[in-house]
Amino acid sequence: MTSSGLNIKPLTLSDMDAAARVHRAAFDDALPWLAGLHTPDEDRWFYRERMFAACTLWGAFDGEAMSGLIAFHDDWIEQLYVLPAAQGRGIGGALLEIARQDADRLQLWTFQRNAQARRFYETRSFVLVEETDGSRNEEREPDLRYRWTRRPAG
Repeated sequence: MTSSGLNIKPLTLSDMDAAARVHRAAFDDALPWLAGLHTPDEDRWFYRERMFAACTLWGAFDGEAMSGLIAFHDDWIEQLYVLPAAQGRGIGGALLEIARQDADRLQLWTFQRNAQARRFYETRSFVLVEETDGSRNEEREPDLRYRWTRRPAG
């Protein structure tokens, strides 16, 4: 699938190291107070062993370079990251549409302090359904659960 000059395609196991790099660069840029939470080796392991095994993964590519990714399963979006230099070009929205294609609803978590992510999801019809103090996540960072529900046709 091509969207405005981007190539958007399913990811394979050979793409997992690049996915881990995109994740880390975008995460550290958006949440600098949590930068360095994991090593690059831990990130690569997470994508190869956890995300690839449990999720459907798609990536956005500018030429050969991955600029964004989405990982989802069932009705959950587990990861959605776009490189900081590539943000604002519709990549995140295009990846989100991949997950929405066959879904009647989607859920995801984002951190309360990640205002940019909150705006992104809220402008795409995600609704806040739960707030936590962060005691149940690895980062111990207050978070929010959002849900999107497909509107009935007609």
